[in-house]
Amino acid sequence: MVPTRELAIQVAADLATASKRTGARIVTVYGGRAYEPQITGLQNGVDIVVGTPGRLLDLEGQRHLDLSEVSALVLDEADKMLDLGFLPDIERILNKIPAKRQIMLFSATMPSEIVSLSRNYLRQPTHVRASDDDSGHTLPSQVAQHVFRTHPMDKQEMLARLLQSNGRGLTMVFCQTKRVCDQVSTALKERGFAAAAVHGDLGQSQRERALRAFRNGKIDVLVATDVAARGLDVDDVTHVVNYECPDDEKTYTHRIGRTGRAGRSGSAVTFVDWREIARWKLINGALGLSFPDPEETYSTSPHFFEALDIPTGTKGMLAKEQRGRAGLEAEEVEDIGETGRSGRESGPEERSGHGRSRNRRRTRGGSGSAAPAAAADAPSADAVTETPSAPARKRVRRRRTRSGVEVKKEQE
Repeated sequence: MVPTRELAIQVAADLATASKRTGARIVTVYGGRAYEPQITGLQNGVDIVVGTPGRLLDLEGQRHLDLSEVSALVLDEADKMLDLGFLPDIERILNKIPAKRQIMLFSATMPSEIVSLSRNYLRQPTHVRASDDDSGHTLPSQVAQHVFRTHPMDKQEMLARLLQSNGRGLTMVFCQTKRVCDQVSTALKERGFAAAAVHGDLGQSQRERALRAFRNGKIDVLVATDVAARGLDVDDVTHVVNYECPDDEKTYTHRIGRTGRAGRSGSAVTFVDWREIARWKLINGALGLSFPDPEETYSTSPHFFEALDIPTGTKGMLAKEQRGRAGLEAEEVEDIGETGRSGRESGPEERSGHGRSRNRRRTRGGSGSAAPAAAADAPSADAVTETPSAPARKRVRRRRTRSGVEVKKEQE
């Protein structure tokens, strides 16, 4: 069980690679895709099912997934599933599997609810912690961390210059909201960068397309909300940028964990607005960092260029000779049979009301057909359009009266 669709895809791909010699049958189930291919995969027999809690329970409730013979259950990114409100679904699934089974729980942080879950459902568990030998926290030591106090109007310029630093490879930019995510992605593309956005308002096919383009190197900047902060493993992510201050230390840890993986080095840059200083001080204190009062920084600040190895004279527009990426448009959109369509994917006809024109005029006959253009554009309010089902009406002259006496129009 995994918390996000993107992580389910990644885990299934890694399992497929690991099981090439064993021939294990793997089925991935998650929301946003059509049920039929997933049901067919389960009916054909399966050894490993990778999925999100909601879709697993849906298929179990429809009697397409039988949990009575599960011998091993893995909870990946358990703390994220807790944050997303999946704890009741997890407990329902745990109560449906056999009493004799093995359960493995993976989590970057161990909040009290996860500890309680492990005590209730794991039997004599062994606690294994993977971290640096002398580290008091789980932040990777090979990641160089930078924190700057920024101005909201200067952030895009700072980001554009940061993306031109020496040695920069694939970069992930994290935003707090979907709206800011779209704004940053659009601004970067206008400045010449190969960028794409990933957030919850996009359809599943669009999210998968952006991630494929990022992994394949067709784009080198992925602007995302925290939907991409958990578990995703992409090679050669050299920089992670917190465009906005994270909510807490757990989110910060997961975000910067996208770089510096498998012993590689990386850079994590955090922009802190003056309104976010109090929140950042809590994160700094919780993680024992050395940035309690970030230095005020602008896109022209010398220490900003020096800290991130940005060439002197770099501006916020990528030079044309450096625009070598194919871009998101080079990645094909996969037809995944989505169960619902996002407003971003629907055409103009669908957004205006199931294919009906916004300029449609009613006719007196109630036939539903649009009035002729000449009649629609006629300036006179007295014009009446004739239709086969409704004869033209005679024009009625309205009389003006005063105290019951007709008032005749004065002659000029």
